[in-house]
Order: sequence, then structure tokens, then C-alpha cells
Amino acid sequence: MKALMIEGVNRCAFHDVDEPSLGPGQVLLSIRHVALCGSDFSTFKGYNPLVTLPRIPGHEIGGDIAAVGEGVPADFAVGRRAIVIPYTSCGTCPSCRRGRVNACRSNRTLGVQQNGGLAERIVVPYGKLILNDTLAPRHLALVEPLSVGFHAVARGRVDASDKVLVLGCGMIGMGAVTGAVARGAEVIAVDIGTAKTDLARRYGAAHVIDASREDVAKRIEALTGGDGVDVVIEAVGSPATFVQAIDLVAFSGRVVYIGYAKEPVSYKTQYFNLKELDIMGSRNATAEDMQRVIRYLESRTQAPDDLISKIFPFEDAEQALPYWEKHRDSAIKVMIER
Repeated sequence: MKALMIEGVNRCAFHDVDEPSLGPGQVLLSIRHVALCGSDFSTFKGYNPLVTLPRIPGHEIGGDIAAVGEGVPADFAVGRRAIVIPYTSCGTCPSCRRGRVNACRSNRTLGVQQNGGLAERIVVPYGKLILNDTLAPRHLALVEPLSVGFHAVARGRVDASDKVLVLGCGMIGMGAVTGAVARGAEVIAVDIGTAKTDLARRYGAAHVIDASREDVAKRIEALTGGDGVDVVIEAVGSPATFVQAIDLVAFSGRVVYIGYAKEPVSYKTQYFNLKELDIMGSRNATAEDMQRVIRYLESRTQAPDDLISKIFPFEDAEQALPYWEKHRDSAIKVMIER
């Protein structure tokens, strides 16, 4: 079968690979949609230290069940549509013992530490599938990336009394925007340029700030009466926004980092103590987060097609990552469709 491989820096190509073998408790999924993630782009650019090359990318996956192995429950019938939970968990590390399997020490995400879904078919354990025949097929591939933002919102204990600042309105940041809006919070969304901030407004952000045109700190001061926001969710991953989150959060506020900076970050740590902040990391998502996203998408009257910036047919998938590189400022989600 055909699969797209990232061969090296700025190089990807189709390869013929072996058909996956189906074992007990496993499902053969015919891939229909794969959305590209920032981790795939980082691999393509040579920035991802977790990846060895060559690698089949893709962990934001929707498809149809093509075959099932022995012992798979009857619900997982051939022809049903499914979303892939792309993470593994060992069950024995400290995170797993605490029930936080999304942060498993030995996690191997599809497309990162193991080959992913940008192929014609893939085999996964049935427990790593969420069945859904309600959402449009292409929207299945939006569930996992949005769930990463929903997970960060849960980490931040966001509720309807909160003013929430989301730094970065890419796909993960949009997950944080929509997740916070769904909980009734007043959301302030920040990005550079209007393409992404306009999208955040359409998805319920009460206020948007174009950081290329406005002083973010002054606007936050005006919006909060000088108090700062209750929760900051950082979805950029730069040293500047890591520090900005600490500066803009209120006393006794919460900061959640989804992004991770590729360079060292210098803080005035006095604010950690003076403000008595809760500072949290957020990694991946849980099946419960993904179910929340599904309920959110199913409840919308408007289809989330505006979250998809470009769709490439499978046979043109070699063009997808180079396209994203040329449109990084405006593209939200680039998707491959089979």
C-alpha cells in the first residue's frame, strides 16, 4: 500500500509499504482524512527531537472500519466511522498510576515515536477508536487537535466566572478558545494578524487582540480593570509568550502551557510567589476530552469547515507540508483526504 514518508529535512515522498497485519483485539481502519499537526511540520523541518526518520506522519485521523480481529466487540462493525486516539500508555508509570494516561512517561504517539496515519490503512487496538457516524467524515480529523485545547481548559479549571486569555489562535489555541467558551467563560484571544483573531471571534471569543497592532498588556489592563485575567492558556510556544503569560495573569491566577518553547525561558520568578500562581503544563488529551469535543461539534449549528484551510487529495499529499510552510501565518488546519 502507499504511505507518505518524511524522509529528511524538507523532503517527503510516497513509498510502498507492507500491508498492516490484523491481530486479536485490533481493527483495520481505512484512512479517509488526516489533518496535519505542528508536530508533523516540526518533523518536516527537522525540529522534532522525538522523531527518527524516515517517518509516516499523521495522528489526527478519521476513517472507516475495514476489518476486525478476533475478540473485537460487535459495535466495531465494518463500515462504521471512527476517530483514532493516537497515544499509548504503559499503565505502570507515575502518570498512568494516577489515571493521567495522556501524560504517560512512555507514550508513543502515532506519527511521532511510531509511524502514523498518512497511509491507505492502519491497524490499531479497538480501544484506541471512538466510533462516530454523526459528524461529517472530514470533521472526525478535527476532534483530536481541538481536544488538546479542551484538555488545557480542563487543566486550568475554567468556569463561567473566569476571564480567560488564549495566546495563539492556531488549531490548538482554537481548541482552547472553544473549550473555554463552552464552559461559559469570557475569552480574550490574541494572535498576530486578523485571519486567526477573526476566526476566534466567530467561535465565541468576546474580545480579540491583534498583537501586531495593539499593545496586548494595555488592552488586558483595560479589559480587566487592571486586575489581569483569571486564566492564561499559552498555545504559541515561544519564550516571549511564556513570560507574557506570567505578566498578564491576575494574582492567584492560573497559567496553562500547551506550547513548549524551543529555547530557554528567563523568568522573574518573584511573580510565581507574589501572585501565588498555579502554573501547569498540558499534554495531549484524554478520551473524555475527545468526547467533549464531539458533543461540542455535534451541537453547533454551523459546520466547522472554516477551521480547515486547505484539503489535498491523498495522491497530492506530498504538497501539503510545503504548502503549510508557505502559509504559516494564515493556515489553521491543512488536511489530506482519501
